Amino acid sequence: MYELAEKLDRNLMNSQDVDSRRWNELLDQLDTLELTDKFLKRLESIPIYAESPLPNSEIRRTGQASFEALILAMRTDDDDPGYLRERDAIALEVGVSRARAQVPVEALMTAIRLDFSIIWQAIAEIAEPGDAQLIVQRTARVWEVVDGYAGATESIYVEELARVQAETAGLRQSHLATLFSGRNLTPAALEGISVVLGHRPDTEFVVAVALWEHIPSLRLILANFHEATGVVTFATADALVVFYPLDASPGSNFHKLTVRLGNLNCGLLAEGCTLEHVPHSADVATILAELLVDGEQGAMTWARGWARMARREMSKVGAPGIEEVDRALSTCAAAEQRRLREAVQSYMRTGSIARSADELYCHRNTLMNRLKRFAQLTGVDPTIPVQAARLVVGWS
Repeated sequence: MYELAEKLDRNLMNSQDVDSRRWNELLDQLDTLELTDKFLKRLESIPIYAESPLPNSEIRRTGQASFEALILAMRTDDDDPGYLRERDAIALEVGVSRARAQVPVEALMTAIRLDFSIIWQAIAEIAEPGDAQLIVQRTARVWEVVDGYAGATESIYVEELARVQAETAGLRQSHLATLFSGRNLTPAALEGISVVLGHRPDTEFVVAVALWEHIPSLRLILANFHEATGVVTFATADALVVFYPLDASPGSNFHKLTVRLGNLNCGLLAEGCTLEHVPHSADVATILAELLVDGEQGAMTWARGWARMARREMSKVGAPGIEEVDRALSTCAAAEQRRLREAVQSYMRTGSIARSADELYCHRNTLMNRLKRFAQLTGVDPTIPVQAARLVVGWS
């Protein structure tokens, strides 16, 4: 019985030795140059990868080195330390170079896993009918080797990409600090900042500023915006400045972003300004954001906030407001005060006697009489623009 078992073991070992020799014979017939040519041909089906700035010679060199390392590993059933060194060396080269070339990780993984199908097809072409069982037995090992290489490369790629992004972010923030420094920048300096930010020098921007408790809401909007590569942010001690290309085309991504920001409590200048004027626009947007009062919703735009800003600046220098107008109105009964204010505010908003009369459900003559009565009481005629401007600012 013992002798029978020993004989079976010897037969099994002999069979494994035969399989191992035959497997190595098949691997010896693989031509890495030929495999690399097939790989480069197949790579053309991955446009993003093919359009990367990597030179074809670099892709060929690392591709051939990858095949050599993979074939070396396929000769054993375990991850030999020598193979792991070879694998990690080429994984390091591929991972770092592809991250620096901004090849998307999905495209990189697709390219690496092409190795499996190319190697397997090459083995199948040189194998003989009697090799069928051997090939089936080795399938898992071939996939294990390729998958291990892919995992190692992906890990290195992710680490390198994080370094690239940190370097880019640091460079961007340095240039943004220069832009917002208050210095007069030369055209060359502005062009350099444009390049780093990824925009043309003549690009016009929308500028938005959120303050304090509204900053998280602004960041959430940006996090859900799919064209974030065109959006630039600059954080200060108490505000978040955002600017991005002006695009008034309905349905465009940047137009949709402007619409979304219009519903956020922030200062928003959507008229467009060049990079040189972004800091000044940010200052204006900051003041607009400060003009929002509790309970108000939506962005404070220039159209909505210019009068409030004018009132604020006039108040700073002690310019007279409309206190005398309020005092004059206070001599009337409360009901008449309300009607006169409604008439004047509606007319200043519409600029039309007919539309305001419709809005207030009164006759045109009634509305005109109320405007005349207001002018007699206060000395300010709302039908004369230069006088009405005083009311627009004072009541803003």
